[in-house]
Amino acid sequence: MLAEKTVETDITEVTNKELSVRLTKRLIVFGVASGLLVVAGLLSMRFGSVSYSTGEIIRSLIGVEATTAKVIVMDIRLPRTLLAMMVGANLAIAGALLQAVMRNPLADPGLTGVSAGGGLAAVTIMLVFPEMTRYVPLAAFVGGIVAAFMVYTLAWKRGIDPIRIILAGVAVNAILGGGIALLSILYSDRIQGVLMWLNGSMAAKSWYHVNILAPYSIVGLIAAIFCINTSNVLQLGDDAAKNLGVKVNLARILLSMTAAFLAGISVAMVGLIGFIGLVVPHISRLLVGTDYRFMLPVSAVIGATLLTLADTGARTAFSPVELPVGIIMAIIGGPFFLYLLRRGGTYRV
Repeated sequence: MLAEKTVETDITEVTNKELSVRLTKRLIVFGVASGLLVVAGLLSMRFGSVSYSTGEIIRSLIGVEATTAKVIVMDIRLPRTLLAMMVGANLAIAGALLQAVMRNPLADPGLTGVSAGGGLAAVTIMLVFPEMTRYVPLAAFVGGIVAAFMVYTLAWKRGIDPIRIILAGVAVNAILGGGIALLSILYSDRIQGVLMWLNGSMAAKSWYHVNILAPYSIVGLIAAIFCINTSNVLQLGDDAAKNLGVKVNLARILLSMTAAFLAGISVAMVGLIGFIGLVVPHISRLLVGTDYRFMLPVSAVIGATLLTLADTGARTAFSPVELPVGIIMAIIGGPFFLYLLRRGGTYRV
């Protein structure tokens, strides 16, 4: 009897030690990712048509003297940097939630139709009704939500199945993409002004855009936090989730709507940006495992860092010409995701 208790005690101690080591590792990863985000923010504010030292950036942020550097940093670069961070975090969280819904690491916000729906609505306003351009963000948001509703309506058949969501998403995206292509041909004389938005761009963004996006991002983040436990349970499979008391269909709808909300507000503000929601959650799983208590915040930080760095590259790589950040993300994200697929491996829980 004493020997059995001793063995149980040893096993408990080993298990607690392993959990402690795993937690420490995850916290270190989050700390390093947060540090890289700060570095990315400083680089974003340092480089541009005029470059400043780190010291000048810090003085501009905390000083009161109205210098040229302060005006450029505070009125142009800082809001653009904050916007890139929010959009990157939003898209990464949206992708992570959708991958929990579909139990598929290849899922991303584009599958719900948000990107294509928002794109079609925005392009319609900019090409057909250019006098109503001020309503582009609202139109893109509504278009994205409507497209997501279409996908889930088509996928519903005595419940929602992840495979049907993917198939419906592919179909809706193809139809809406065809609509964008048709409008681009019919209004080819006006398409030049739309290209930046279609490829995702932070150009000409200001505190106005930051102030609009920030409240929605906070609401979406809070909703995502409440989705963490449900996301973890859905990864166990439908039967296990039902046995644990989770209403699987309702859970999928709520998680998907949260993801569509986060992706929709981002598309509405900066246009179509791909690969963030696809690649970032995959990287986070490789670093901290599949537990959404850790994977979701790490995804948010990595997504913010990646898009901030990509936007910095878009502004400076071919200066004075500024590229849409969506192109940079495609150049980076596509090959890197193919590398991850080729590398293979399993996710650590």
